[in-house]
Amino acid sequence: MLNAERLEAIRAWQAQDPDQATVTALDHLVERAEAGESDAVAELVDTFAGRLEFGTAGLRAALGPGPNRMNRVVVAQAAAGLARWLVEHGHAGARVLVGYDARYNSDVFARDTAEILAGHGLRPMLTETHVPTPVVAFGIGHFDCVAGVVVTASHNPPQDNGYKVYVGKSQIIPPIDGEIAAHIAAVAEEPVSAIARSTAYETIGEPLLSAYVARAASLVAEDAPRDLRWVYTPLHGVGAEVVARVLDRTGFPAPALVDAQALPDPAFPTVAFPNPEEKGAMDLALALAVETDADVAIANDPDADRCALAAPFDGGWRMLTGDELGWLLADDALRRGTPGVYACSVVSSTLLGRMAAAAGQPFEMTLTGFKWIGRVPGLAFGYEEAIGYCTDAEAVADKDGISTLTRLLALVAALRAEGSSVARRLDDIARTHGVHLTSQMSFRVSDLSIISDAMARLRADLPTELAGVPVTASDLGAGWNGLPPTDGVLLEGDGVRAVARPSGTEPKLKVYLQVALPPERSADLAAARAEASERMEELKAAMASALGL
Repeated sequence: MLNAERLEAIRAWQAQDPDQATVTALDHLVERAEAGESDAVAELVDTFAGRLEFGTAGLRAALGPGPNRMNRVVVAQAAAGLARWLVEHGHAGARVLVGYDARYNSDVFARDTAEILAGHGLRPMLTETHVPTPVVAFGIGHFDCVAGVVVTASHNPPQDNGYKVYVGKSQIIPPIDGEIAAHIAAVAEEPVSAIARSTAYETIGEPLLSAYVARAASLVAEDAPRDLRWVYTPLHGVGAEVVARVLDRTGFPAPALVDAQALPDPAFPTVAFPNPEEKGAMDLALALAVETDADVAIANDPDADRCALAAPFDGGWRMLTGDELGWLLADDALRRGTPGVYACSVVSSTLLGRMAAAAGQPFEMTLTGFKWIGRVPGLAFGYEEAIGYCTDAEAVADKDGISTLTRLLALVAALRAEGSSVARRLDDIARTHGVHLTSQMSFRVSDLSIISDAMARLRADLPTELAGVPVTASDLGAGWNGLPPTDGVLLEGDGVRAVARPSGTEPKLKVYLQVALPPERSADLAAARAEASERMEELKAAMASALGL
């Protein structure tokens, strides 16, 4: 049953909620809770236990009523908090680009945001329809905006939505996130009806899309080979239309399209989880690749900021890991002589540093997330192992699955013209720089205390060796190698490396693992890879034991 205090909070929330759907959903939850249904009570307790936290990832949660879910009240408060921060920092009258994906309510949340920004004296530009996240990231700079908002939950489950904020051309970082959060908290003390609104905002369509497509197409040299066979899936997301336009401009052949996943669908009916990294997500694409004798299969996630690649290896097909694709793209950029800083996150492979050094280019390791990678001065190429790649940093200071796809088509066509392949190029990299094998363990939980307890166990008894190799431990929470503090632990020794950290966007504890052999022990690739695989299994067992999971 509900106590009087909680029931009062529920009714106060309903009184200001402009969305009849969430008002009705809350009524139904209350009815079920008062009838003694324990799951309804638990849901109400959770959704009114606190406010959805606004941080460096913006907002992301399941749709639903209450302050701890994504809904029109929470979004209105977030938009007003952002608007007040922008005005406070001298940006009154400045442009702010607002875009959205095809998830449930994304268009509604984006329109609310545009109205509230306009009501606070800013000049919002709202996209005419759903667009890929990197198109908005590009448009912020192209239209000289001071900030941007994308309503998206990227690759999260269908029931989720999110609110991603850029200040300047990059995602927000501390202390900006905390300052905006403070404004949001102040707004939340007022009724939503008191938030200023205006419909005096601009909509933007073709000028944004055509400018982005032209920039992506410019990444392909006029004399570059274009002959390849490939499969594409946007995973029920918003990437397909923009990708098709880039293909028209560049002259690459149309892909064999996974028809069942070609159109935006917020239910994501063919996948359990709309993330190309998740098991089964690319099964339809892989089957079509075999059927069409393709050179590669490429996937974007639903908002098209990530990119995944599958290719034939030893007579079968498999997905490249995020690190393998990062090595492939970095090698391509270095072979083209692209100068600048090569960067990756602390949970990604250290091989990028070796590759950059061998080519005489600087390397930088950052905290996890493109809010850090995208801010590296002089960035030439950046990636993180979660299939995020920045291949045109001047135009998009964020991960961009469409420009990455364009780079990959050019690379695969060039390899095909040389009589080579993705697998052979990865072999070349391994022989040159040594075999590097990466993997990860992911523990999804329903109780977040499991994650904090596991991290506490690890910190309380830090391993001194992993897989028979002595290791040193660094608590990333105390700052490391010049990086700001973050919740994580790094363990590294001769040829072994592990980073344990909670996910920033999902209820998961992740452990990122690497085994590396030097070039002199990698001449026989089959033997070296077998040795690395054996050590990786030992590394996984050791880390599972250290975490108590």
